[in-house]
Amino acid sequence: MVMNLSNPQARARLGLGVVAVAVLLSACASGPQVRVNLDKSAEFSQYKTFGFADPLGTDRGGYQSIVSQHLKDATRQELQARGLRYEAASPQLLVNFSASLNEKMRVMSTPSPMLGLGYYGYRAGMYTAWPLYAEQQTVTQYTEGTLNIDVVDAARKQLVWEGVVTDSVTQKDLDQLKTSIDLAVKAAFAKYPVALPAPVAAPKAP
Repeated sequence: MVMNLSNPQARARLGLGVVAVAVLLSACASGPQVRVNLDKSAEFSQYKTFGFADPLGTDRGGYQSIVSQHLKDATRQELQARGLRYEAASPQLLVNFSASLNEKMRVMSTPSPMLGLGYYGYRAGMYTAWPLYAEQQTVTQYTEGTLNIDVVDAARKQLVWEGVVTDSVTQKDLDQLKTSIDLAVKAAFAKYPVALPAPVAAPKAP
């Protein structure tokens, strides 16, 4: 849903400045936003095994949801790629999830050339000035998805790492749920303290 909030009395702005603001806002709105928090005293290289909380924050009504299963599969792949081993009985790390969808409003500012002379009519026929623009705003309603991944030291019952991924969610994302979850989990673990091992170079042909 798009609503035009342009104000006919908007203050004139120099075109270059308005364009710069519009480009900046557009850049900030693209791609997932990822932030992490961690326990700086934790020795992440010492953790060798992981498991999952039971129940997970994404389970529903006492059963494992499809979202939970996709999240577990994607997280298992990321942690195993970093050398950790899955262990259901007594893991060193427990992983939990939370996910939510919320309706949001996005405001975009774009330059709109001023039509008509109006106040500056006294200049007509004598000289011209720099191009003047009125700021036009459009508001778009969209769905924002937020995924939290908690990694807990099981022995201490202490959160040691949290990854939060936020992005706009389209119907296509919901239709391709597994792919969307895989990308979100990968974006979060890209900032995990234990990095992926360097790829092994293919042997040269003799």
